[in-house]
Amino acid sequence: MTTEPLILGIETSCDETGVAVVEGFGVRSSVLSSQTEAHARFGGVVPEVAARAHVEALRPLVHLALARAGVHSDDLDGIAVTQGPGLAGALMVGFSFAKALAWSLGKPFIGIDHMEGHLVAPRLEDADYAPPAIVLLASGGHSQIVHVRAWGDYEVLGETIDDAAGEAFDKLARFMGLGYPGGPAIDVASDGGDPDAIRYPRALRDRPFDFSFSGLKTSVVTSLQKAKEAGDVPPLPDVAASIQEAIVDVLVDKTFNAVEHTGAGAVAGGGGVLANRRLRARLDEEAAARGVDLHLPTPALCTDNGAMIAGAATIHLRAGRTTEWHADVRPGQRLDG
Repeated sequence: MTTEPLILGIETSCDETGVAVVEGFGVRSSVLSSQTEAHARFGGVVPEVAARAHVEALRPLVHLALARAGVHSDDLDGIAVTQGPGLAGALMVGFSFAKALAWSLGKPFIGIDHMEGHLVAPRLEDADYAPPAIVLLASGGHSQIVHVRAWGDYEVLGETIDDAAGEAFDKLARFMGLGYPGGPAIDVASDGGDPDAIRYPRALRDRPFDFSFSGLKTSVVTSLQKAKEAGDVPPLPDVAASIQEAIVDVLVDKTFNAVEHTGAGAVAGGGGVLANRRLRARLDEEAAARGVDLHLPTPALCTDNGAMIAGAATIHLRAGRTTEWHADVRPGQRLDG
């Protein structure tokens, strides 16, 4: 094996089928099949629909990723796939495919934690990103603050006690009739709005690293219902901007609480919520004010993708860590568990 392993990465934890070929941390190809339209009419992800869509998309995407990378499957040094957390059926599709492919080719098989993929994602574009760092991971299923002491050495400092940030965006966007996915919909709807128009609650001020967004959801729904009954509904851009600001405030504040706590000189982020324009701007402002390095992946690498899985597998393969053939998916897997 060369010093830069060539890895095929597969991601099927939720509603995106992602396949990529990564050499070291260099992305040779990355292809994606989105299920957004399939789930939009339901207002959220339907697990059975997601699993079937992965079955249909996976094989063609693997062929496409290899072709675009200009490599043959025999050239690969390993096959990596998301092992958890995620939807059990969706995970099983990718995991079974990747295991069978690795077995047939006689290649190492590496099961990867989905959240580790997100925290490694900035490294695929930024060679200066390295531990120690504080990483904000925010998506539809997870909101966590992780202290990355070294690659493979992760401590979850805080996480949501109820809804994740992306889940809050989705539920509120659905309530307001903005569609799915909710994060991008509220981001767009906030254009021209006043983020200070409505002061929505910021929860868990007494817990420096943990999140709670269910109270925000209740507050927004209740206040809008009362405003509608009174015939005084505030402008949509103001509502969207105020919701967004409440979520962003908490994510940014708690991230930099962790910076102060650990003394880390770098902050990074991953997960679909990190594509939010306001969040990215606020993180940039705060990092600059504190003299902290900020490493955010481009929006395409914030959302689920195969490249981040292959990138994380590079770390494991270099350390000689692979996954046993009898291993199974772990829908409830924890990054530090």
